[in-house]
Amino acid sequence: MSRYIKYLALCFASIFLITTAPLQAWGAGENSSLAATAGSTLAEAAETSATADSAEKASPDEAAAFFYEHDPMENPKAAEDIMVNPDAVYGYSPRPDSVRLKAYADADWSDAALVESARQDRLAYHESFKELYRMIEQMLGEAKNVEEIARAVSTRRNEIRLESYKDNPQGLEKIKKSNLDTYGNENGPTPESLYEKYGSWQTVLEKSLSSNPGMDACLGLYDMYYDTYDIEEKVLQAADSETEAENTDAAEDDAQETADNIEETADSTEAAESDMEETAAAVETRTYKVVSGDSLWNIAQDQYGDGSKWNVIYEANKEEISDPGLIFPGQELKIPNAA
Repeated sequence: MSRYIKYLALCFASIFLITTAPLQAWGAGENSSLAATAGSTLAEAAETSATADSAEKASPDEAAAFFYEHDPMENPKAAEDIMVNPDAVYGYSPRPDSVRLKAYADADWSDAALVESARQDRLAYHESFKELYRMIEQMLGEAKNVEEIARAVSTRRNEIRLESYKDNPQGLEKIKKSNLDTYGNENGPTPESLYEKYGSWQTVLEKSLSSNPGMDACLGLYDMYYDTYDIEEKVLQAADSETEAENTDAAEDDAQETADNIEETADSTEAAESDMEETAAAVETRTYKVVSGDSLWNIAQDQYGDGSKWNVIYEANKEEISDPGLIFPGQELKIPNAA
């Protein structure tokens, strides 16, 4: 009986092993397959995560890669003040040797919050200048002369600067004190003082319209205000045209006066000689207003047909010309008779 029971136990054990072995094998295979699938999924997830991390790490650099439609470095006025800086928010920062922007060269131009604050201040400044640009365009359309435009522009620019401190009473007092100490006028330099400093209304106008494309480039505003950078050129071209017209009118008046004198003296030798003396005197005292690009040489070439006679003009204007190589637009020069 005992042997029979052992036999049955052995049979049941064998049946159990035969029945469960395939299940265990299938289970092991399934688990292996699942493990492989899980491993593959985890690998893909890790790769996706790494790609996402890489993209996330690259995004700040991509954000910093700011591009302008118009290259600021092609603008000589901007290029002398700024340099390419890949770390800067807008790709540019002031040059340490810049005369105009060196005070800002040590600022952290990669600090987005700092740059944005400065950008908003600059936008407000430009917004206030829109009125000035419109005023200039209107005055050009009304054929106002250079002096009228220069006076209006310099006066309004002072006002705009003070108005920018409307929310900063302490800053306003400081700027007024600085103006008073520097110009003797708390509102800023008067048109008359600017004329005395620069010697011509054309130069006063040029200085009053002086833009700052370099700072705009550092603050992401270069494209936005690109069209305003040529307003100086437009006004100065108008000023040159006006001066050239004045010179043409003066030359025509001189020619007409000479012709009239000759006609009036044709009947009398004595009268003719007298009139010729008067004409010569008139020629000796005629004047020429300097335009942009002039030199004593080309003025002599134009007036006498011989540039080497520039010294005749220089000798007649020594009180006005300290350096024969340095004359300014708007200066009125005496043109003596070089015959």
